[in-house]
Amino acid sequence: MDDITVEAIIEGILFSIGDSLELEKIATAIEHDKETTRKIIYNMMDKYEDNNRGCKIIELDGSFQLCTKPELYEYISKIIHLPKRYNLTDVLLETLSIIAYKQPVTKLDIENIRGVKCDHAVNKLIEYNLVMEIGRLDAPGRPILFGTSEEFLRHFGLTSLEGLPQMSNEKIEDFKLEVENEVQLKLNI
Repeated sequence: MDDITVEAIIEGILFSIGDSLELEKIATAIEHDKETTRKIIYNMMDKYEDNNRGCKIIELDGSFQLCTKPELYEYISKIIHLPKRYNLTDVLLETLSIIAYKQPVTKLDIENIRGVKCDHAVNKLIEYNLVMEIGRLDAPGRPILFGTSEEFLRHFGLTSLEGLPQMSNEKIEDFKLEVENEVQLKLNI
């Protein structure tokens, strides 16, 4: 098979599946090893960007998906009913960031960090499909463990959780000082 045929097969598979598909399954379908398949897909991703096309291939934690470019949303929404874009408030973003960086995490863990109940925020994030149940903690009551979903990666344009921004040590020290000062103020009241 030549490169054009292999690319057409991959494009057809991703279009037909409609959801993300693991690299290993794509490699098996085209009868290539995973690294060669990855190189072919990355080449296709570059072509989609260079040719200013309406679709693109995105990587989601070792899987790939063919999707419409976000800048076309307003045109597509004129023709089909698309789900309402959700509003991520500060509370939701704060809760989501705790889950993203600390996962797997329980509601109690989130509440200990935030200092307030988080039921509503976690439920909204589940409704938006940004967070999901990923298991249960082996502890009394077997609390639910939460983690981010593939939609989280898609929404924030990440290929994996390793793409999350990291905080500098200097910023961490600044936050520690702020917390210590706040605790001292509350103790002196």
